[in-house]
Amino acid sequence: MTNASTPAAYIASKPSPSDSDELRARIPGWGVDLDPKDRPAVPKERFEPAVTGAHWVFPERQDEKRPRERSVEHAFLTPVFGTSCPPKGLSGIVRRYAYRRFSEGRAAHWLLLLGADRVDAAESHLRSFASARPDNPFTETGIRAEFTHGGVRSRTGHRRADRAHQWMDPILVGGPWVLGIGVVGAAARGVLTLARRGTPAS
Repeated sequence: MTNASTPAAYIASKPSPSDSDELRARIPGWGVDLDPKDRPAVPKERFEPAVTGAHWVFPERQDEKRPRERSVEHAFLTPVFGTSCPPKGLSGIVRRYAYRRFSEGRAAHWLLLLGADRVDAAESHLRSFASARPDNPFTETGIRAEFTHGGVRSRTGHRRADRAHQWMDPILVGGPWVLGIGVVGAAARGVLTLARRGTPAS
């Protein structure tokens, strides 16, 4: 049971629709843009090239040499699109699934893209170990700066907003590195074990 002062929007039952005159009397300014003559943007919403002088010719489409992801709301890619970071690896599979399966209005779409970014970061770390300049977790995760630039000292005696989650930062930052090193170590140990078993006794 609600009293007369309770707004209809906050009660469980669906309010009955109000007519325009009642809404206009109850809500100041309601319906001011119902009349097209009172809407400044209306002339721009009409496609009248002869009046406005505006014109549009669909540009030549860029060749899609590699499949690019696009939203399910769009019939095709824009005439020009980025090609510097095409989807690749497991992260690319996740990104393509997010675009193919979910609309941009769904939270699942963006959560999958966020997850794909994390997967892409892990893939990049792994690829760096096969290059001439592998990633350095000691310097690139800020561990060295904790000791050389007063990282520990800056966290004491100050009312910093990030102190509540500092206990988990080493886990989130260093955990993937420790896990990755463990996986690589286990794989190397397995390869060496198989190699020893396959070596004939002299």
